[in-house]
Amino acid sequence: MLNKTTHTQLVILIDPDKYNPELVKLANACKVSYIFVGGSSLKGNSFEKTIRSIKSITSIPVVIFPGDETQISKYADSILILSLLSGRNAEYLVGKHIKAASKIKASKLETIPTGYILVNGDKTSATQKITKTKPLTGKKEIIETAIAGELLGKQLIYLEAGSGAKKTLDASVIKAVKKQISIPLIVGGGIDSLQKAKQIILSGPDYIVIGNALEKRPDLLLEINTLF
Repeated sequence: MLNKTTHTQLVILIDPDKYNPELVKLANACKVSYIFVGGSSLKGNSFEKTIRSIKSITSIPVVIFPGDETQISKYADSILILSLLSGRNAEYLVGKHIKAASKIKASKLETIPTGYILVNGDKTSATQKITKTKPLTGKKEIIETAIAGELLGKQLIYLEAGSGAKKTLDASVIKAVKKQISIPLIVGGGIDSLQKAKQIILSGPDYIVIGNALEKRPDLLLEINTLF
């Protein structure tokens, strides 16, 4: 279970289509608390194979970050049940969950209800294209959406600027959301440098997620690790 923390913890996100075992080996040498696995639109049939490979390399908990209802594996440690609160597409608020419910229950995975909030990162993300929803732009709307997520019983709030975002979340937004909710806050998207990671960490989320940037530069993990 991802709990509230006294200091920001590091999470890496692995897309099975771009899986690099060497990155997991690097994670073993770093202060990585969790490994998320998933992708918005997987082309290959390597989801479960990837999770089993990761589990053979590391004891770091593996959490499924599902792009759709097919991304489920009993070999993971837990799964985020993502509700796209920033959009109004019912399929991603509850539809996909209904399709996956029986399989998730049979897997006996730990389930973590998560309010997923897509925020404008100055780039059209894969999530935006697939879900046919728009990211939030206004600070007040982002804060109120996060509060609503907690009131709806979510156990995590995930603020996401989108994979490969040109800009990360504004520090003032992260601090304001953190102040208004009592559940853990995860922040990801566009964190492709040591400086950007430092700015996010200083804003105080419980978890910071690095994904797309590590596909291009696995050694960036070693640089960011110096902040923890």
